[in-house]
Amino acid sequence: MSNKLVARISFFGALLFWVLFTVFDIYFLFIEKYEMNVNLAPIVPRIFFALFIVSTFSYYRLKIIKADSVNFIDLLWKIFMTGLVTTIGALGVRFFVYAFSSTSLGQNPVMINLLYHFLVGMIIIFLISTVVVWKRLILYQKSKTLLQLWNFFEYALVFSLGFDLLGNEFKSELYVYALIFVTGFSLVLSLNLKWIAYLNFKQKLKSILFILLSGIYLYHFVSTLLAFKETGLLIFDLYDNVLVMALFIFCLLYTTISVLVTLFNLPTSSVFERKLQEAVDFQKLSQAIPQGQTEEQTYDILLESSMSAVFADAAWLEIRTKEHPDGIFYLRGIKHSQISEVKEEMELGAIKDIIRFETTKLVPSNKLTGYLKRQDLKSIMALPVMVKEKQIGSLVLLQELGDAFNRDLVDIVVTFVNQASISIENFTLLSDSLKNERYKEQLKIAQEVQNSLLPDHLAHNSSFDICAFAEAAEEVGGDYYDILELEEDKFGLIIGDVSGKGTSAAFHMAQMKGIFHSLALRDVTPAEFFKTANKALSACLEKKSFITASYFWINTKKSELEFSRAGHVPAFLYRSDSGNVESLEESGMGLGILRNLDYDKYVQSSTVPYNQGDVLLLYTDGIPEAKNNVNQQFDFDRLKESLKKHSAGTPVEIRDGIINELNEFLDGVKLDDDYTMIVVKFN
Repeated sequence: MSNKLVARISFFGALLFWVLFTVFDIYFLFIEKYEMNVNLAPIVPRIFFALFIVSTFSYYRLKIIKADSVNFIDLLWKIFMTGLVTTIGALGVRFFVYAFSSTSLGQNPVMINLLYHFLVGMIIIFLISTVVVWKRLILYQKSKTLLQLWNFFEYALVFSLGFDLLGNEFKSELYVYALIFVTGFSLVLSLNLKWIAYLNFKQKLKSILFILLSGIYLYHFVSTLLAFKETGLLIFDLYDNVLVMALFIFCLLYTTISVLVTLFNLPTSSVFERKLQEAVDFQKLSQAIPQGQTEEQTYDILLESSMSAVFADAAWLEIRTKEHPDGIFYLRGIKHSQISEVKEEMELGAIKDIIRFETTKLVPSNKLTGYLKRQDLKSIMALPVMVKEKQIGSLVLLQELGDAFNRDLVDIVVTFVNQASISIENFTLLSDSLKNERYKEQLKIAQEVQNSLLPDHLAHNSSFDICAFAEAAEEVGGDYYDILELEEDKFGLIIGDVSGKGTSAAFHMAQMKGIFHSLALRDVTPAEFFKTANKALSACLEKKSFITASYFWINTKKSELEFSRAGHVPAFLYRSDSGNVESLEESGMGLGILRNLDYDKYVQSSTVPYNQGDVLLLYTDGIPEAKNNVNQQFDFDRLKESLKKHSAGTPVEIRDGIINELNEFLDGVKLDDDYTMIVVKFN
């Protein structure tokens, strides 16, 4: 049975038992008033009252979860809200009695007892919910002895419940002994207040407020019970119940002691929070590498931690590396112009050497602080950041007050700087190996991905022949091509160029291939293909990435080409009848550049016929933009002339001829970009 179901059963059970308890008590009132001869034991309503208490406890035990998983203030808030609701109900009862006190209704024993039973229900709900919360707080960081003590306390409460069933009255000898026994347990348990030490200053103020309010609720309930007791009309008196009085005493004791202890702990809150923050900051610095943080993040942690530890009003951290010989500055509460003024003011001493990066040895702590002759900043502390006995940085902390940095504060910051230096040195030691391992892994993944993307076989029929070639400028490229047979006599041919290189480019190629295969087989036109592809890629491409592409429908039945271009270089169509080369330059924009519906405005398509012997050349910009050793580009004109020159051959001969001419032009110069080529010759 789930806890949720048990809680519901407990809730409705408590409600039922309260109703039965009230009904039977009122019934006994009628029996007594009219001297009825009814064979009903007086213990019956007390049994229902005991069941009401047990059900209420069961409900709140399941409703209020453990303190280990709940904020302490949240637990105290539960007490406050429960007390507020029940107190409002009790105030309503008291107001009714006061308003009708001079009337027959207000003096009617049945009405008085009915209202009293309603009040009893409110009090039991508040007491039990409060006890359950106090239990969670008392057992925070529990020990075996403490747990045993609480269990004994609960057994004592159970015995008290059985004791009350016997009908012992207030101030009887057994009643007093039982109450003293339970009160002793309550006092010992009320001294367990470990949770208070884990509250900060603001949380302690809130807890004092909530606990004081719960004490006020208790006082109001006690005074209201006394007011009803004075009527002399009650058939059931809550003061005769040892268990309820024990709960009252326990709640009152814990409320009083917790308020006093919290008040006494207020002055030490700032010190505790400060030491805790220092430990947390030190841990952040020591775990910089295991947590995968960068050097920049370590510098930020060092600066923030140091300022917080010494209550600095301003600070800067200057780091000099081979890549940044003029220094990288991390500033807090100060401008570059003020830094220059401070540097000029420091003429002598260790601080001057530190901020000017002239420190070569360990500096004693008493020489790390000094004075400034400024109105806004009067105290200075400067520490060198050393890596392999070489200063790579300087940390400077400033305060508006004079003589603001004592020895203890200096030692704290020295510890932070030393730990940061170790982390930075570890970054340096691990950097090369991590880069090499990461590069090898990325390269391996990217090569596997890229090899699986490009087709092993290019689909075609007897109406045309096709071949392709692709070469990456580095180990992994970002060019993509593919062809699919959409239906008989109709093929979809695509070529694309992904921005960037390496693993990210390879994965973007994979995304492009998935989109091409899913959309092309739906027989969408080239224009519709790019509109839909842009929507899909806009959601998955990195912000700085884009893809250029050209998509062709080759219709061998009609001997025509329908195409659209998404920012890609124009395709060339060699005309065998005239010997000329046409540029298929339909306008378009790269995929992922414009990521909204406005992209559709830039998509256009065209249809051109082809004849026997015509050659379609698709390529990426790496070919015309390839540069030789005198910085000349192969350019589009050379590519056209090369296509004309080799147009009589097969697609493979045309491809090889163009590549050979490109290599001769480059004369051994390494490619700057990937280059890919598709040659289609129509039969």
